[in-house]
Amino acid sequence: RGLGDVYKRQEGMFIAESPKVIERALDAGCEPVSLLMETKHVNGEARGIIERCQNIPVYTASFDLLTKLTGFALTRGTLCAMYRPKPRSVEEVCRDARRVAVLEDVVNPTNVGAIFRSAAALHMDAVLLTPACSNPLYRRAIRVSMGTVFQVPWAQIGASPADWPENGIAQLHALGFRTAAMALSDRSVSIDDAALAAESRLAIVLGTEGDGLAPSTIAACDHTVKIPMSHGVDSLNVAAASAVAFWQLGRR
Repeated sequence: RGLGDVYKRQEGMFIAESPKVIERALDAGCEPVSLLMETKHVNGEARGIIERCQNIPVYTASFDLLTKLTGFALTRGTLCAMYRPKPRSVEEVCRDARRVAVLEDVVNPTNVGAIFRSAAALHMDAVLLTPACSNPLYRRAIRVSMGTVFQVPWAQIGASPADWPENGIAQLHALGFRTAAMALSDRSVSIDDAALAAESRLAIVLGTEGDGLAPSTIAACDHTVKIPMSHGVDSLNVAAASAVAFWQLGRR
């Protein structure tokens, strides 16, 4: 076995759920280890997956038994265990990027997955996550993203929570990015401000559920940006806010 095999054993595996998600993981070069599915899918929805995943075990059972084994109802009745890919660096994923999303301590896997899906659909070139974020390869995050975590390049920014925001923002600046904090403050500008659209490289920074961005992060960013709202509503769920921000700021 080579160094790649040593790396894979050390880093462990993740679970991809549903044929579409598994297909996207395979398209991204992820290496499958084994399949678990409802018996009826062997010659049905999962047939193409099985044909692509040569020489790995395929385990089958009834839906009721699978639910008992896994503790949840499988989406589209198919799971695939895969080796975790080698992490990528911030410099690598941002090399040719013009618009990137930065997630600060977003801990809910559902929100992480939804943000990735919006990032893929709405012209984000990469996603960066602070160390306290939920991992995009958590099963629920992968499923909610519809496998787009395998399509949008991503990396962790900072080796530890202490690296953010000061070192992380400095790294983004060194790579040529201006930063836009999504937050309400006295200096917030509307998301359709012409100065934002004019930025050649822009990092859109979104905060954790509930508290939003830390004051130190807002102070360190070049712009503070708000989404105009009505009916006295002052904020959106971070996943919903990301979709609005990506649509407006990701347009070329």
